[in-house]
Amino acid sequence: MSPWSWFLLPTLCLLPTSAAPQRGALASANCELKPQQSELNSFLWTIKRDPPSYFFGTIHVPYTRVWDFVPDNSKEAFQQSGVVYFELDLTNPYTISALARCQMLPPGENLQDVLPRDIYCRLKRHLEYVKLMMPSWMTADQRGKGLYADYLFNAIVGNWERKRPIWIMLMVNSLTEVVVKSRGVPVLDLYLAQEAERLRKQTGAMEKVEEQCHPLNGLNFSQVIFALNQTLLQQESLRAGRLQIPYTTEDLIKHYNCGDLSSVIFSHDSSQVPNFINATLPPQERVTAQEIDSYFRQELLYKRNERMGKRVKALLEEFPDKGFFFAFGAGHFMGNNTVLDVLRREGYEALPMNTVTF
Repeated sequence: MSPWSWFLLPTLCLLPTSAAPQRGALASANCELKPQQSELNSFLWTIKRDPPSYFFGTIHVPYTRVWDFVPDNSKEAFQQSGVVYFELDLTNPYTISALARCQMLPPGENLQDVLPRDIYCRLKRHLEYVKLMMPSWMTADQRGKGLYADYLFNAIVGNWERKRPIWIMLMVNSLTEVVVKSRGVPVLDLYLAQEAERLRKQTGAMEKVEEQCHPLNGLNFSQVIFALNQTLLQQESLRAGRLQIPYTTEDLIKHYNCGDLSSVIFSHDSSQVPNFINATLPPQERVTAQEIDSYFRQELLYKRNERMGKRVKALLEEFPDKGFFFAFGAGHFMGNNTVLDVLRREGYEALPMNTVTF
C-alpha cells in the first residue's frame, strides 16, 4: 500500500520543495540493482505511431527515492514529448480545492456526530500520539529547511473533525514515521508535472477530481467503519510493538527500482487504498474486507482504466501529429483490464520499451 495517497495532495503542494534531499544518493534496495542503464527494466510502453506516444508507470513516493533508477529511455521519452498527461492536473489550484471539498462531511455535520464513540475516542488518542511523536520523526534536514513538526501536523491533520470517515482512514494510514521523514519532497508524478511546467510543455489531466473522489465516498457506512477500525487496530498494534507491517513503502520502492513488473505489488499504490484482507479476521469480517477490496478494485482500477484508455484513444485520434507522454500509476498498466488492454482492443499496438530503443 502507498502512504502517499492522493488525498494528501494539498499537503504535498504546501510543503517547500527545497526540503528535498540532494539527488544522486541512490535509493537502497535488496535486489541486485543494475549498475548500467542498459540493464535497467523500464516502466515505459509505447504506441507505434509517428510521432510516437508513451506510457510511463509512476508510484506515489518521493521522486528522489526512485529517479536515479528510472532508465534513460523513460527520461528521454519525457523530454521528447510535447504533451504530457497525468491522472489529475496536479499543478492546478482547482484540483486542490476540489479535492478538499470532496473530503468534507455535509454542512453542519462533524466527525464526532457520525462515528461510534469508541472509534472516535481511539482516533483522538492516536492523533495525540502522532502529534507527540512527530518532532522526533522529523529529520534535521527538514528542520534546517523550515519544515517543522507543528506545521506539518496541522497541514496533514487540520480540520480533521469535518472530514468524512473514509478520508480519516486514509489520513491515519499515512501518519507514520517513514512518511513524515519524507515530507517536503514531491512524489514522482508531482515532480514530473512540475518539470513539464518548467519545460513549458503542454499538460493535461485524464480525469476530474470527482471521478477519483466519488468512488471513495460511495463506500457504505458499515464498510467505512470497518476500514477505519482495522486501520486504527493496525496502528495501535504497531505502537504496542505487537505487529510488523508485512508490506511497506520501502518494499514498494525496492520493487519499482528493481523493475519488478508485478501487478500485485503496484495495484494498491495505484488505487491508493490499503488492503484489509487478513487471514486472522473472523469469517464475516473477512467477507467485508473482500467486498471492500473488490469494490475498490472495480471502481478505482478497472473502471478508471476503461475511462482513461478511451480518453487516450480520443486524444490520439484528435491529434495524430502530436507526441504524448501519459504518466499514470504503474498499477494501471499491469494485471488485467489495464489502460493498455483498452487500447489494444481498439486496435492499437502497445509495446513495452526496452532500454536500447533510443
